[in-house]
Amino acid sequence: MTFHSRITAALNNPTLQAALDRNAERRVKGRDERFAELPDAEAVRDRGRAIRLETLSRLDHYLEQFAANVEKNGGRVHWAADSAEARQIIIDIVKTAPSRPASGHLLPSPSSERSEATARNAMGEGRGGSLVAKSKSMVSEEIELNHALHAAGIGVVETDLGEFIVQLRGETPSHIITPAVHLRREDVSALFEKHFGMKPTLDVKEMTGVAHAELRRIFFGADVGLSGVNFGVAETGTVALVTNEGNGRLCTTLPRVHIALMGIERLVPTLADLEVMMRLLPRSATAQKITSYVSLLTGPRRANEPDGPGELHVVLLDNGRSRTLGGELAESLLCIRCGACLNVCPVYREIGGHAYGSAYGGPIGSILSPAFFGAGFGELANASTLCGACRDICPVRIDIPTMLLAVRGQNVEAGRAPAWLKAGIKAWRWLTASPARYRAAQALAVFGSRLAPERGRIRALPWPLSAWTQRRDFPVFARASFRERWKRRPRT
Repeated sequence: MTFHSRITAALNNPTLQAALDRNAERRVKGRDERFAELPDAEAVRDRGRAIRLETLSRLDHYLEQFAANVEKNGGRVHWAADSAEARQIIIDIVKTAPSRPASGHLLPSPSSERSEATARNAMGEGRGGSLVAKSKSMVSEEIELNHALHAAGIGVVETDLGEFIVQLRGETPSHIITPAVHLRREDVSALFEKHFGMKPTLDVKEMTGVAHAELRRIFFGADVGLSGVNFGVAETGTVALVTNEGNGRLCTTLPRVHIALMGIERLVPTLADLEVMMRLLPRSATAQKITSYVSLLTGPRRANEPDGPGELHVVLLDNGRSRTLGGELAESLLCIRCGACLNVCPVYREIGGHAYGSAYGGPIGSILSPAFFGAGFGELANASTLCGACRDICPVRIDIPTMLLAVRGQNVEAGRAPAWLKAGIKAWRWLTASPARYRAAQALAVFGSRLAPERGRIRALPWPLSAWTQRRDFPVFARASFRERWKRRPRT
């Protein structure tokens, strides 16, 4: 499907519209309340931005420091230049991990290829016989890790409840923070009835209980746990995870091997800097002062410790980040993945995350996607009103509108603008080059406006302007131009 066809489908989905409105209103209101309770909130935001800028300005130094400390703590660091290399590194780690005996099936055979990658024979009947219990990770979505693991004969199950739900449906997350934001209770009930034989119910507690029972078998049967990384702390080699479900800790402590997958930009220099980010991230993401679980993982299990993995592998992914660091979109790497810009964006609130066709949707996704995945995602930047709400709500004050304009400019310079737009710009240039032609066009526009069936508005225009009037009215032209009104002004 094309971007425009995905947008059309989203706009014609009343269930999606209602779900997006509920989520945005609740999140934005809660975020504002939590920041109002934070002393010197604006100063904290300024400090958070300064920390992220400092990190990026000396990223090579902090990466070396972080990697050295991870190794010093007993972990292993793997460097991945792109998605393919990251996938292969993870597959190799999983295949050499010590296995646990299989204990039966978790899920039935799914109908779609993507569901197959998440569910079929998840308890170890794939060719490799391994099982990965996966905590929420947007970077893993970025590199399409689940499909690669299944293709290698490795079972993988998402253990975050929202991710688990969309995985069963064969979908990708619709939101950075709330993966199943586009679904209703009725949708989840029907899904669990199909896969687990649950009796139809709208009781959230009952549905959650079914998921817990199924996922518990995964936690205790997994050979490898895989997580994302909210922040890596350079001075200590610590991996920080911020979650609201116990699955994050179960994935990183019960399996014998823990793989932490992170983008190279997700660092802070010190633990003191991490504390500042912990004031910003939960408030912006989930409207909480602090999330239910904040886990600081520093190396694998020691000899005198009863819990934790025997091996810790940290996979550091570039995938276009170092290239982005030196260009017009470098500021996008300040992002801490809170999702606040999605909640406030008037475009995202109408079309949702799936319309973007990328792991990263919304305003920040419209920058990250072309930066990481190439010019084919440049059209996403057109899905913006440039209202600036994303910049205002961003906890580290990323200037998203300016970078959206930069992406648009890159598309034009590369000749990727639509043919009708190129022709229209040339026509406009020809028209405005002559005062006589411009005045004639004004007169024609005024005459045409008088033919509008409703006074003060035009409800339909010919193609390509029809794209505007499909969703909103076009104002009529003034009967007299500014110059004409200026000449007729009363003189004293």
